[in-house]
Amino acid sequence: MIRVDPVFPGRPLRLVVLASGEGTLFQSLLDARRETPSLSVQALVTDKPCPAIDRAHRADIPVATITPPRKNAPATPEDHPATCHQDTYAERRRQWNSELAQAVQQYDPDIVVSAGFMRIVGDEFLARFGGRMTNTHPALLPSFPGAHAVADAVAYGAKITGSTIHLVDSGVDTGPILDQEAVPIHDGDTPDTVHRRIKTVERRLLVSTLDAIARRGYISDGRKASFLP
Repeated sequence: MIRVDPVFPGRPLRLVVLASGEGTLFQSLLDARRETPSLSVQALVTDKPCPAIDRAHRADIPVATITPPRKNAPATPEDHPATCHQDTYAERRRQWNSELAQAVQQYDPDIVVSAGFMRIVGDEFLARFGGRMTNTHPALLPSFPGAHAVADAVAYGAKITGSTIHLVDSGVDTGPILDQEAVPIHDGDTPDTVHRRIKTVERRLLVSTLDAIARRGYISDGRKASFLP
């Protein structure tokens, strides 16, 4: 059983955000800071150079970039000194997870927010932050998990999809659900038009879910999660 107790109004909820791309979800947290004093963005951590970094710099948010190993490339002393003689991908991946966890830990987060972070974190990362990491998924889980959720929903002929905020576990989009909101799929919609509609919802839903964590906390048995009274 995992329990995360509320911290606000004693202090804001400390967030470290993981991102890989444009950073629009990250921006929604930056934009919400004035109206949502329960949240405090401590840092942005990325897996590569990306536009989200520019957003962080403009907001004076610290940034760390931890580049994962390439599957078919050997480790080098420059990339991973500790593993330059252990060139299996699995070993280098474990090292990356440890380095990612260390980068996040230095900012002492209450919650780690995966906001368009296009990497699956491993056991080394979850050993530190399991039960305290959220992810935003563009579907109503458990329907349409994975990287192509919007296209899959449209191709299937679903009439409703949505956005889900869930805790991250060792599976792919399988963690306990914190909150969800439905988004309709209209006749003639494309994955792009549906995704734009979902993005509007998910930015708001992410802020409201994190605000609820700050004010109420939550409890999870590893399969279900619920906010505390």
